[in-house]
Amino acid sequence: MTKPQTPRKKRANGVESRQRILDAAVEISGERGYEGTSIAAVSAACGLPASSIYWHFKDKDDLIAAVIERSFDTWLAAFELPDEEYGTPLERVTAVAGNVAKSLVDAPDFLRLGLMLALERRPAEPRGRTVFLQVRDIAGAKIAEMAASLVPDLDQESVQILTTYAVAGADGLFVQREINGDAVDLVAMFELHAQLVHDAATRMAARRKA
Repeated sequence: MTKPQTPRKKRANGVESRQRILDAAVEISGERGYEGTSIAAVSAACGLPASSIYWHFKDKDDLIAAVIERSFDTWLAAFELPDEEYGTPLERVTAVAGNVAKSLVDAPDFLRLGLMLALERRPAEPRGRTVFLQVRDIAGAKIAEMAASLVPDLDQESVQILTTYAVAGADGLFVQREINGDAVDLVAMFELHAQLVHDAATRMAARRKA
């Protein structure tokens, strides 16, 4: 006679199943994009029945939103400014950029899927797009916070301009790597981008003081 599972065992199995589903969704969406991703394809890839997927996620859009959220959490963990003991403001912001780029290489799903969804316009906005725009705002706030901290003479307008430029440049570099693959050293490009943004910030602050 098979013993019933304990609540702890059930929770563990539930967490494992959820991760398997998310991993499969990453694989399928990476190959086929948002439109080509289906519950049936994810079910085949993870080896779990569609009913299990629907137990965890309401529909495909809910699943894609969860993929974006999980990948973003991994990426956000790398978005921490080193302490002043690490070095100069330029060295600190360069280190952050390198860590962010490495995390994107390892977990690009939220940005890849998010950019696809962000560029689309639909009568009913997918939850995945809403989630991506929300996490994008969080990333922008992180950049603005760093700019104000590292170059305190900047005014609010300058911080906003630099934040917009930094996010747009990062998007462009990521898209370039998606197109050209490993021929683009994303870490080196992000570090260069951070140095250029820092240089622009110091120039803007100097003009404001003059």
